[in-house]
Amino acid sequence: MVMGGNPLGAKARVLLVDDVKENLQILMESLSSEFAITVARDGVRALELAKTQPRPDVILLDVMMPGMDGYTVCRQLKDWVETRDIPVIFITAMDGEEDQFRGLNLGAVDYIIKPFSPPLVSVRVRNQVELKRHRDMLDALVTERTRQLMDTQQRSIESLATLAETRDPETGGHIRRTQRYMELLAKHLWEHREYRFQFGAYTPDLIARASPLHDVGKVGISDEVLLKSASLSEAEFAQMRLHCMYGWHSLRSGQNHYEENPLLWLGAEISRSHHEWWNGQGYPDGLAGTDIPLTGRMMAVADVYDALISKRVYKAPMAHQEAVRLILQGRGSQFDPVVVDAFVALEAAFLDIALTLADFDEERQTLCLGREPTST
Repeated sequence: MVMGGNPLGAKARVLLVDDVKENLQILMESLSSEFAITVARDGVRALELAKTQPRPDVILLDVMMPGMDGYTVCRQLKDWVETRDIPVIFITAMDGEEDQFRGLNLGAVDYIIKPFSPPLVSVRVRNQVELKRHRDMLDALVTERTRQLMDTQQRSIESLATLAETRDPETGGHIRRTQRYMELLAKHLWEHREYRFQFGAYTPDLIARASPLHDVGKVGISDEVLLKSASLSEAEFAQMRLHCMYGWHSLRSGQNHYEENPLLWLGAEISRSHHEWWNGQGYPDGLAGTDIPLTGRMMAVADVYDALISKRVYKAPMAHQEAVRLILQGRGSQFDPVVVDAFVALEAAFLDIALTLADFDEERQTLCLGREPTST
C-alpha cells in the first residue's frame, strides 16, 4: 500500500529550505539517518521540489531568504492543490510573537526558533511525519468508502430502473442509451456559459447517473396500456401520461427517507418534467421555457430521439437522419432551442451510441439509411 505517494516502510522525505549552508549542514546531520533529505537554497527552487514527484512528506522552511521569503513560499504551497497538505515547519531566527502568529496563520504546523536543538527538531519532524501518514491513511479509507457508497447508490438506482424494464422489455436498451445521451448533452451544456448556472449543484456525471429513473413510473401503468401493440385511445393515453407523476411520487417518497440523496431528487425531477414542452403544451404541469428543469429539457430530446430510432411493437425504427430532422422541426416548440443545438453538434456521437447499444439488427440497418458513406 502507498500512502501519500510513500510506500509503507520507506524513509519519509524531508525538504530543507534555507539559504545558509551551515544551517542546512546541521539539519542534514541531524535528520539524514532517519529521513530522505532534499535541499533547496531559495524559495523558487523549494516550490519546484515541492511539486516534483515524489513529493516531500514534511518541509522545514526558513523565513529570511533572498528573493522569495518563507512566508511567500508557504502561502504558495497552501494555494496549490498538489502541495497544500504537506506539513510546513518554519525554522527561523525571527522569534517575535507576531512572526510566529503570521507563520502559523499561513498554515504552518510548527514554528521552531533558531538557534535550535537538533534532537528536538528530529522529534518534531518525526511527529509530523507520523501525523501525516495517519492522515493519508484516513483519507485513503474515506476515499475508498465513498467509492463503495457511490457504487452501492448507483446499483440501487439501476435496480429501481430495472423495475420498469421487467414490465416493458423494450425499456432496458432505452434506459442504457438515454443515459449515454444525457451524459453527452450535460457535458456539452456544462461548457455553455449561459446554461452553466442552470445546473445548480448538480454535475453532468450526477445527472447521467440519475437519468435511468426517468421512466420508473411506468411500473404503475397497466399491462393493457403499457404493452398494447395498437394506437392508444384517448383514455389509454391519459393513463400512460400518469407515469411521470407515478415516478415523481415514488422517488420523492424515497427522498423523504434519504434527504441527502441527490440521485433520488434528480430522478424525481427528470421523471416529472421530461414530457414538458418548451412552448408549454406538454404534461403533466404545462411548464414552458426555462421553468422546465434543465434535466427535463435534456431528457425530452434524448427520450424522443431514442423513441424515434427504436423498433416497437406498434412501429418500425426510423433512420437517424429522419430523427434528427424531426428533432430540428421541434426546436423552439417542443424542445429547448439550445438543447437542440447541442444535440445537432453531438449527433454523430448519438448515432454511435444508438448503433452500439441497439436492441435489434433492424435498428442498426435502419439507422444509417440516407447517410452518405464515410470516405476512407
